[in-house]
Amino acid sequence: MTPQHTLHIGIDDTDSTKGGCTTYLTANLIEKLQPYNIKYLDYPLLIRLNPNIPWKTRGNAALCLRLHYDKTQEQKIKETTATLLEKHATTNEKNTNPGIVFYKNKTIPPQLTTFTKQTQTNIVTLKQATTLIKKTHAEAIGYNNCRGIIGALAAIGETLQNDYTYELIAYRTPQHIGTKRQIDPISILEMDKQTQPHTYNNIDTTKNKILITPHGPDPILFGIRGETPEILKKAYTIIKPQEPVERWVIFRSNQGTDAHLQPIKNTSQLQPYHSVTLKGTVSKEPRTVPLRHIIFTLADTYGEIDCAAYEPTGDLCKTARQLETGDLIEVSGAVHKATTKRPLTINLEKIHILQLAEKVQTENPLCPGCGKHLKSMGKKQGFRCERCGDRFTELKKTEFLRHRSLKGGLYVASTRSQRHLTKPLRRYGQEKKDASANHFVDQWHSP
Repeated sequence: MTPQHTLHIGIDDTDSTKGGCTTYLTANLIEKLQPYNIKYLDYPLLIRLNPNIPWKTRGNAALCLRLHYDKTQEQKIKETTATLLEKHATTNEKNTNPGIVFYKNKTIPPQLTTFTKQTQTNIVTLKQATTLIKKTHAEAIGYNNCRGIIGALAAIGETLQNDYTYELIAYRTPQHIGTKRQIDPISILEMDKQTQPHTYNNIDTTKNKILITPHGPDPILFGIRGETPEILKKAYTIIKPQEPVERWVIFRSNQGTDAHLQPIKNTSQLQPYHSVTLKGTVSKEPRTVPLRHIIFTLADTYGEIDCAAYEPTGDLCKTARQLETGDLIEVSGAVHKATTKRPLTINLEKIHILQLAEKVQTENPLCPGCGKHLKSMGKKQGFRCERCGDRFTELKKTEFLRHRSLKGGLYVASTRSQRHLTKPLRRYGQEKKDASANHFVDQWHSP
């Protein structure tokens, strides 16, 4: 028997705002590598990195293939990967800086998984990536400024031990790219009905908006996200595309897992471009700014931070509007750097109301005779009844807790404005903790 060796192939930053798609390149690579006597060890990994990186193109996704291969085919595998990247990557576009990393080892070292976590929550430099590549004896190919090497290495280091999801992506034929996507919308509604809660973010019911189809010039026709490969294949059979599907692939992913959120202890740990979860007390009443966005201030013993809920976040914005000083909450979102127009701000993805402040309201006492509310005669001068004409100098205002319609619990941005990594409400209770339970279905890609 031919000895089997393990190879991890990481790819990143092959697209641009004008087209291209790293998942499509990977889908083609899956087919192109089949003649080389390989065996895939996992679904292709679709790994989302820090969504706050200023120079990202769209979803900031990196891809990884894990496989067993015949040592005699190694050079052909690497050449095929590089050739395909050069064919599909938009290397002539500004801010497109592709990278490929080859790593030959059965196990992923701890320093590589740590690096991957940093790429999902912080900003990582190319020097950090190249230093780690040398330490782990990996091999990298970079184009233009080579920044894609960072994501390519990070995709290899993501072992998805702490929750994961799947996505089935169907791709368009080349002649349809750039035209309006043609899918029967009724079939998407039916798919969501038949597969919920095991698929998510298919539609936004508040705006009657389809979410599985992108709108740019990329080759994706639609993408269905869910909990298992089986449910995605069922969903795929329900959808009725009205244009040809060139190919489709099931990816395993960190999407919908909150992998980007980093719990911090207090406001002193806030840093721009990080996504954080922070507990504090509302210290300034919510105020409405232009375009109906809501901003309130959160405080702890170390300081204060503004929190912004934007109008497209739907119920999250409505929730933020109802907060009051003294409410104890936990917020999650991206830290936006300070500018000349606004201070350091958390752009909200979630609000978890832990405890609502009790608000005392006062009102004038009732007339003992007729039961009508009395009128004040002035400060410390008592009250009088306009109906009976009686005066009462000893009565005082009554106090009671004001009813608040807002309830405790978790509030998440509307589905149409959620980031790829944001865990939607539909996923709570379905988290996975055992990556070894991952398995292949009979067919997970075509061709």
